[in-house]
Amino acid sequence: MTSEAIERVYREHLHSFLKVAAGVAGEQAAADIVHASFVRALRYGRSFHGGSLEAWLWRIVVNEARNSYGLQTRGASSDEIEQRFDVAHESSGELAIQAAVLRLPLRQREVVFLRYFADLDYQSIAQVLGIRPGTVAASLHAAHDSIRKTLIEETRCAN
Repeated sequence: MTSEAIERVYREHLHSFLKVAAGVAGEQAAADIVHASFVRALRYGRSFHGGSLEAWLWRIVVNEARNSYGLQTRGASSDEIEQRFDVAHESSGELAIQAAVLRLPLRQREVVFLRYFADLDYQSIAQVLGIRPGTVAASLHAAHDSIRKTLIEETRCAN
């Protein structure tokens, strides 16, 4: 694997890498996370042993985002999430959906961002997160259900 191949993936998917990093660790940290991820990829490129280069790079970005706030070992509290993501307390449209997604448990949030912002299929998401495709499907289903319930509840409270 060459640094040119890593650079090509970086250039092609930079916007998606930034969106996912922001979704996992917060908007303010996203650029630093993606930068650190690609420095790591270039430094440790020898550890890539085949398979999908893109999936390998996604795994580095997700792990770097998790590590940036110590999310590997613990979940974030609601207060931490609200501070980190500047979650608006409005119950209208996009802001309500954004807030509902950001309040999801870490794995569900990662799956949502990898599916809808990185446009990865279930197999690729499974490879990135080191889980099975069935777990991806279950996590995505649970995330959809949680978001739906949150939005219904907020709509009821607003009326």
